[in-house]
Parts: sequence; C-alpha cells; structure tokens
Amino acid sequence: MRAIASRLYSGLRKKEPGDLFSSRSILSKKPVKDVHPKAPVRTRFAPSPTGLLHIGSLRTALYNYLLARNTGGQFLLRLEDTDQKRLVPGAEQNIYDSLKWCGIDYDEGPNVNDMKCGPFRQSERTSIYQKYVDGLLESGHAYRCFCSKERLDGLRESAKRLKPPTTTSYDRACADLSQKEIDDNLAKRTPFTIRMRAPDRYPPFKDLLHGVVDIQPQVNINDRRYDDPILVKSDNLPTYHFANVIDDHLMKITHVIRGEEWLPSTQKHIALYQAFGWEPPSFIHIPLLTSANDKKLSKRKGDASVLNMKENGILPEALVNFCVLFGWSPPRKLATANHECFTLKEFERIFNLNYLTKGNAKVDDKKLWFFNKHYLQSRLADPSQFEIIAQEVCSNIRPVFGDAVTLDKIKVILKKCGTALTTLNEFKDTFSYFFQRPTYTNSKAASEFLETHNKEDTLRVLEHFQDAISQSNIEELIRELASQASISKKAIFESLRFALAESHPGTKIPVLIELLGPEEANVRISRAIGRIQAPTSRL
Repeated sequence: MRAIASRLYSGLRKKEPGDLFSSRSILSKKPVKDVHPKAPVRTRFAPSPTGLLHIGSLRTALYNYLLARNTGGQFLLRLEDTDQKRLVPGAEQNIYDSLKWCGIDYDEGPNVNDMKCGPFRQSERTSIYQKYVDGLLESGHAYRCFCSKERLDGLRESAKRLKPPTTTSYDRACADLSQKEIDDNLAKRTPFTIRMRAPDRYPPFKDLLHGVVDIQPQVNINDRRYDDPILVKSDNLPTYHFANVIDDHLMKITHVIRGEEWLPSTQKHIALYQAFGWEPPSFIHIPLLTSANDKKLSKRKGDASVLNMKENGILPEALVNFCVLFGWSPPRKLATANHECFTLKEFERIFNLNYLTKGNAKVDDKKLWFFNKHYLQSRLADPSQFEIIAQEVCSNIRPVFGDAVTLDKIKVILKKCGTALTTLNEFKDTFSYFFQRPTYTNSKAASEFLETHNKEDTLRVLEHFQDAISQSNIEELIRELASQASISKKAIFESLRFALAESHPGTKIPVLIELLGPEEANVRISRAIGRIQAPTSRL
C-alpha cells in the first residue's frame, strides 16, 4: 500500500488519448510563501502505541509542539490505539517517558486537562464515533459492507490481474442493499464493516509545504472498482481515516503536521470533512526520515528509538536539536552564529513554517555526536550540572573499578579531561587507565603501537624517564631527550602514552602524569619496560 501511495504521489503524469487509467496525480510546483499562522493554533501529536517512539515520530511531535508554542496556542497528545492487534505492551508508557525526557509537555491529553476534549485514547471514544457513523449512514455517505474476508481477498487479487491493474478493488456489492437485506444480515449477526462512499473524484487540497495536491486512485474503466475506504472495522473500532477526522474536528485542531507518507490519504480525510460539512484543518506533510540505505525508519524494529538513544548516552538537548533540523532550517545568519545549536526554548521562539524544507532527510549521526558533545561540554561548564554529572559517573563506574573510584577523583578528571568526551558513557573506557594499571595486552591501540614502533627507540625513551619523573619536571625531561637523541617529540609522547595509558588517547601527557602522580607514573614506566623486554611475562 505504501509503495502504491508513493507511486501515486510521485508519478506526475498527463492523461494520454486512449489511456485506460481515469486517474492522475498532480502536485503543484508553485512555491508556498508566508504560511506561518499569525494567530494561536491548536496542534496535536497522535502516535500509535505499536512500538517504541523513534526519532521520526519525535520530530513530528516537535514540529507540532513548536508551532503551538511559537504562536501562543495549545499542543495536544492523543493515542491512536484502535489497531488492537498491533499494540505493544509498554509502548504507551514509552511515549510519555520519551516526550518528558525531551522536555515536550502537552496542554491536553491523557491525565492532563482531559475533561475538555477527552478521553484521549481512541479506544475509549467508541460511543463518540458511533454518533457520527450513524449520521453518515443516514446521509448516504457511508454504508454497511457484509462481504466476507475471502470475497474481499479475491477482489484484491483480481484487481491486480487487470490490464492495466487498478489501485482500487471493491465492487460496491453492498453499497445499495435494500433495507430488508440489511436487516436480514443484522439479524443473522453477519459481521460487517462500514465503508465511506467515495466521491467520483476526490477534492484537491492545499498543503502548506507542497502547494495544491490532487491525488486520485487509478481505476480501470473496463472493470470499475471503487476506493470506498473502511471507516469502522468489524470489531466496531474506527480506522485511522475515520477516527482522526472526528477527533481533529472535536478537539478543534487547526494545523496537522505529519509525515509525508500520509499525503496520499489526505484526500480521503478531506472528503470526510466535506461529508460532515466541516472545515478541515491546515495540512503540512513533512519529508520522511530515512536511514543511510534509504529505508524509512521503523519504530517496530527499534530503529533510532528515543529512549534507546538515551541509554547510549545521547542528551535530550542534542536529540531535540538534531531532529528539528531534519526538514527545517533557521535563517542562515542565525544558524551560522551558533553552529546551528539551539535549545528547545530557542526553537520555540524562532520556529516558523516558512523555513520548512522539502525532500527526504537521511539520518547521519555525525551531526548528532557534534550536538551531543556541545551540550555535554555546556553541562560540564555549569557548576550545578557538573556536580550531578560527577555523581552519576561515580555511581556508574564504581561497580567496575571498586575503591579506586572516588567522587573527588572523578571531578578532577572531568575538569582536566572532560573535553575528550562526546557522551558520558565513554568515561569508563576512555579513562579506565586512571583506575587500573595497564596490562599492555588488552588494548588494540597498545598492540598497534608495539607492532609499528621501533623497540629500541621506545626503550631509550622509557629508560630516560624511568624513576626520574617528578610533579614538575616532565617538560624538562622531554626537551632534554629530544635534544640529546634523534627521537622526535611525537615518538616521545607516543612512548609515554603507551607506558602510562596503554596508548589510550584523551589526556595530555603532563595532565596524565599530574593525575596519576609521579610515583604511579614511574611504576608504570618500569612495567612497560619489562613488557617490551619480556613480552610474555606477566606484569
């Protein structure tokens, strides 16, 4: 279905003489200008709890949230949980936790001002939908369909075999049943769905990003089939198409920002608004987020789950910054002034629909790591945040290194070496040499050093420093050796890093010696000499 929808959306084709297709897909190429609302808006984020919230959904939530905050409006959370078979245990709580972690609060939603327009779970709104279903049945805009699953499957298969094929399959066998036929089926408790009687042509609509869109299903004029989407399933729960229209109207939603994959469904929603005599909201369909291999991110596969990223050391400020800039660009001068680094509060002030961009965005984590390092360094520079970070690191690595870990030691390392970190998760591996002596066998960097460096030169360097290091003479010893021997300063530093930190980067040599202390530094140099002279010995 998604592939067909994508083809309809992207296939800008003219009707040729004798064309057996009576449909076409047209997208206005005229740019849309100055679409940012001047009055307060009401937006919503309406996820399905069918998987972990991922960054594509987070971006949708952010755009709706930012538009509401920028205009002084309201942002709502609604759970579209009518597809009971696909619900995932814990997914609803994951939505709440993910939004809270990112700093996104909603004005109305589950357990928040839910007396105004609630309930906010669609599964709890069945009686509300029934009222509107009855109205559509009475007006003739909808009808009961008693066709069996086997018959519908057969219609879909036969539609594929048509030449040319059609994207619509239903033959409207139940569209004009007599009242007696309907009553007989109801008396026999024959399962049924409720379908919308689709118009001959769906109405065009304006998308604030893409312009005027006119998408029609493909039909074969020799075997006419009909779109007629299902509004209410046989379990009496509404489909997305029906429930979201009812809910958006009753909740007074003025602007709907959602993924571009819903663009080919919007004409159905517009037709429903017209059937009810309601004014539809303004629609903005944003580009898809794709992985590096051009596949859409899937929340059911756990790709880029928000809370998984948290576990991997990503900060909420970094993730928010990262997501907003996929499909939206601030004015160039503003972006250049601070390297595109914006907090959520700053985004609330500058967000504007006029800066939305077109085209799918490939998720490249290089920018995410850049943002994460930026915000981690900002936190380390904040005294109140620094204290929290130090305590967190201390509690996380004490089970690994035991009594070698003290809060004071953690603080000193963070102050002296924290700029080497991109995430706090890196602390344990990056600075392990501060808490345990090197073995010179467990480090890939150390192994590479031994394979690529001259053994005699390394020994000359280490023997020069052996038992000679004090708290203040390291620079003098380096100058002395560099002037006496034909050994570069680079080779000197690399030899010392091998001895002191098993070739791990992250700390300058003078700082490394300062934090280890002269006594420990001399012990490690002696052990490294022994490792080079007798590689198989145990240190």
